Amino acid sequence: MVNKIKTLILIAGFLISGMFFMQLEAAPKFVKVENAQFILDGKPYYYIGTNFWYGAILGSKGKDGNRARLIKELDFMKKAGITNLRVMVGAEGPEDNDFRVQPTLQPEPGKYNQEQLDGLDFLLAEMGKRKMVAILALNNSWDWSGGIGQYLEWNGYGEALCIKAPDNDWNKYQAYQGQFNECEKCIEQYHNHIRFILGRTNAYTKKKYTEDPAIMAWEIGNEPRAFGDKFIPAFEKMMKETAALIKSIDKNHLLTTGSEGQMGSEGSMELFERIHTTPDMDYLTFHVWPLNWGWIKQNDIASTIDNAITKTNEYIDNHIAVAKKLNKPIVAEEFGLPRDKYNFTPADPALFRDKYYENIFKQVAESSKNKGILAGANFWSWGGFGRPARIWYKRGDDYLGDPPCEEQGVNSVFNSDKTVDLIKKYNNEIGR
Repeated sequence: MVNKIKTLILIAGFLISGMFFMQLEAAPKFVKVENAQFILDGKPYYYIGTNFWYGAILGSKGKDGNRARLIKELDFMKKAGITNLRVMVGAEGPEDNDFRVQPTLQPEPGKYNQEQLDGLDFLLAEMGKRKMVAILALNNSWDWSGGIGQYLEWNGYGEALCIKAPDNDWNKYQAYQGQFNECEKCIEQYHNHIRFILGRTNAYTKKKYTEDPAIMAWEIGNEPRAFGDKFIPAFEKMMKETAALIKSIDKNHLLTTGSEGQMGSEGSMELFERIHTTPDMDYLTFHVWPLNWGWIKQNDIASTIDNAITKTNEYIDNHIAVAKKLNKPIVAEEFGLPRDKYNFTPADPALFRDKYYENIFKQVAESSKNKGILAGANFWSWGGFGRPARIWYKRGDDYLGDPPCEEQGVNSVFNSDKTVDLIKKYNNEIGR
């Protein structure tokens, strides 16, 4: 009898230990930060990824969705080594403006388009199957997805301004957008949106968003800005409080700002540093836009591309210096360049874009070899199998890497572009 009891205890012990090790084996593998490096599955994690802002829309079962295309895009990107996608969680506001993303996720404060939520679930589920990870932007400083301007309109600040409007006045636009940082009701609604999204459970995987390794990081917003010196104190307060809220809800995932860097920090590297100083911010970001910033000429890219590369390298070096000071990784998470002749279809070569991209890709690859602080790059943006139907977007056209407020195809990388070979090459060098 005693021997039988001993045998049963031994069997129970083996079963319990087996279950324990099975649980360890099945434990989610999140991207972490250790010693100023991204770490995934115990190894340094570097990447060449892309911006895929419309991924959740493609994932929808609604009339604007296209799951067959989404799966085709994800499979193609995976083969190119692209496993890191920066995605917009969704747009805000009414669907009454061709310059704004349609459909919207949050047409009214706290009211959600269920098809779009389902589309985000589907996207994350499919990414998880392919061991891809998402950086999810929770807001936008620009009107092309509603963003902070829509929160202002909802709270009585007048009609949100459109930066592409014929009578656009940049100073007027800044003055309007900057009010978000001081609008307590706007920020409260935004924070409620964060609570709602982070509190979601994926309908396909049954995983809570906060426990889903298909998410690498949350982002406070796409290119958050003070929009003027007078709004800087309120902006810093908003960023710090929003970061604390996200981290209080989600301990598993990384958090970053979504900042452009100096150009999005009222020209101040000190401000850029301060918004990343809080321990809640796990890594730094910067964006680079040579055409927008006057580093290349639209009608003469050929003779100005070298100047753009020189300016870009200076910009990268300056921001890496801040990252080293803070001992946190940094990512070039948004950068783009038009095609050679400023046309918008794959028929126009993109040789100068490839030269520009390769300059950045090389730096990430070199950083990976030296365990450096430049941890990744997400180029803007993935057009994939979509094709522009016209210069300006109309609902029903293919979604491209270019949001509705921009010429369709201007910064998109298509599946047929030779750029894809460049991406494969450097992802292979990084060696994931």
